Amino acid sequence: MEGDRLESPVTIKGIERELICPACKELFTHPLILPCQHNVCHKCVKEILFAFEDSFADGGSESSNPSSPRIKISSSSMDRIDRISRSGFGVYTGRKRNSLTPRSSLFPCPGCQRDIDLGERGINGLFRNFTLETIVERYRQAARAAIAIMCDFCKPPPQESTKSCMDCSASYCNECFKIHHPWGTVKAQHEYVGPTTNFRPKILMCPEHEMERVNMYCEICRRPVCHLCKLGGCHANHRVTTMSTAYKTLKEKLSKDIEYLISKESQVKAHITQLDLLLKETECNSERAKEEASHSFDKLSHVLEEKKSAALRAIEASKNLRLEKLQMQAEEYQGLLENNGLVGYAQEVLKETDQSCFVQTAKQLHVRIQKATESLKSFRPAAETTFEDFVVDIAKQEEILGDLSFHSNGLEIPEINEEQSRMYNKALISWECPGKTDSADTYVLEYHKLNRGEESAMWQETEVCSKSKVISDLDDDSSYAFRVRGYKGSICSPWSREVILRTPPAPVFSFLFDDKCGYNSEHLLLNPRRTSVESRAGFPLLLGSERIQVGCYTTLDYIIGDTGIAKGKHFWAFQVEAYSYLVKVGVVSSNKIQKLFHNTHDVTSPRYEQDSGHDSGSEDAFFDSAQPFTLVTLGMKKFFIPSTPAAPKDPASRILPLPSCLGICLDCDKGKVGFYDAGRMKCLYECEVDCSGIMYPAFALMGGAAVHLEEAVTAKYGEYHDDI
Repeated sequence: MEGDRLESPVTIKGIERELICPACKELFTHPLILPCQHNVCHKCVKEILFAFEDSFADGGSESSNPSSPRIKISSSSMDRIDRISRSGFGVYTGRKRNSLTPRSSLFPCPGCQRDIDLGERGINGLFRNFTLETIVERYRQAARAAIAIMCDFCKPPPQESTKSCMDCSASYCNECFKIHHPWGTVKAQHEYVGPTTNFRPKILMCPEHEMERVNMYCEICRRPVCHLCKLGGCHANHRVTTMSTAYKTLKEKLSKDIEYLISKESQVKAHITQLDLLLKETECNSERAKEEASHSFDKLSHVLEEKKSAALRAIEASKNLRLEKLQMQAEEYQGLLENNGLVGYAQEVLKETDQSCFVQTAKQLHVRIQKATESLKSFRPAAETTFEDFVVDIAKQEEILGDLSFHSNGLEIPEINEEQSRMYNKALISWECPGKTDSADTYVLEYHKLNRGEESAMWQETEVCSKSKVISDLDDDSSYAFRVRGYKGSICSPWSREVILRTPPAPVFSFLFDDKCGYNSEHLLLNPRRTSVESRAGFPLLLGSERIQVGCYTTLDYIIGDTGIAKGKHFWAFQVEAYSYLVKVGVVSSNKIQKLFHNTHDVTSPRYEQDSGHDSGSEDAFFDSAQPFTLVTLGMKKFFIPSTPAAPKDPASRILPLPSCLGICLDCDKGKVGFYDAGRMKCLYECEVDCSGIMYPAFALMGGAAVHLEEAVTAKYGEYHDDI
């Protein structure tokens, strides 16, 4: 039982790298196991969550305390905390009908750089890693060697402890241990080990059911569970195994893997030797590459210096020439002053009394005086003072220098896949390389907002290790340009072709189909996630057909969203199957829901629908006055613009091709609803709507039809591999 104390320090000292918390960069203290299987100190988890709550409360301000005396949160982690807080996770504007969905909490794991869902219980639902805690304690003892653990019960001065009781969570010297654990008492049966400061519980309890011990292992969630978790908890439908089976399986596989690695020790040493040589070779090659790069930039600097000197010489020569011309012109005008220059000379000539001499001199002088008079009437400087012709245009060169990098050496130019990329609550950008060889190791995705008033905007960039990236925090109703380039080491490819995508006109509104309020389960079929609805005629319609003698009358089956909107501007999107015969989409007010589901005019044929695309004459006026909601008609791969005074008179001009994805934008403040082609974010039709009550998304189906709600863009977590 004293094996913990006598563990060889040599093996312990070599594993320090595995015992460092990725958050505080110190030895683990009470480590917790995250759902992604990484370990983080209990105190670090709390400080990161507190930083998240502070940034959430302040709207992502700088109050998130990145300068904690213990935790060293990286800038990338703080960026993820700010991103989560700005996204408003778990917060919505409106009212939820029949909602039992608990609010989850996201945690930015400092180990894998992903946002991990901690579930409803948050930090209280995490297991403490007692095994890692014990190993850390062994390392601490091996590191301090000479530092003894003192007895907790000795009178001053305390003696060095010789045992630690796991039941009492205290350390004792021999004398104090005998006093507090006398023979023949219950305490004499306590479990004791060598001196330690790591006291772990003898039984691992379930964090969700604190009075129950864990006795099973969930193979789906890869964590220990108790029998209550399996009976009625979140693991009820999961595949579980006994703890002994999981222990045996994991221990056998881990032992085999360790034995395999130990058996390959000579191969590992050979690889280490090879890596040492590669390290030295890398150092030499990097110095050589630095010299070559420095020489290239010196050549470029020499060219720039020559161009700079030539430009400065040209400007200086032009300046001297202009100054000379202006100086001469100034001297000429100086001579036009009285008793000075030309005028003074002319005044002296006028004093000549001999006529022949005067005429001889005055003729030439008169010509000069006339020229001076004309120059006064149309004054023009002899040279320009501006140097606009000497402005150096470096826009293209600056762009080229901005893209200056190492030769691509045949690296493929990635292409953004516009079909797989989409813009909804976030932007999902996917790309691919035309060829299969020389693929890049990493990619850099750049994007910027297109503003009409700005010719060039600053590109924002993000480094990606995969071939897709989710971009958050984009402005609504805006266009963005995206481009990507690949990197393989220090070599990069040219930029891809820019792709422009437009964000929705308003924040995305999330809801599910309501399976309670007015839902007709005989005619409509919902998927388990309540994101798709399909109309089915079934046997009731066949049995009812016995009573049909004339015409073809059927009923529109309505279904609404489970979330209402009280204020603000919101957008949601959906897809209508191409085979759908008749689908109506729009919004309905809460005070007219009962009228919606009990309206006698719901039983009708397509001929009498006010916006079905069929001309019903004067019957439209009556139907408009009785309509308790705002809907448009879709069907047969067409979008039908409702018949209104402002709409075209020709029915054919009111029929548009049905977009692959449709969107609805509801502005409660302005009382307007718009119907969009969600692929291009182009408005197809807009009208006014009464938003006095709480508004709900509404759908109606007839015949064979199906509607699928657009799924929100989320950052997908990586797969965590497990052998069980």
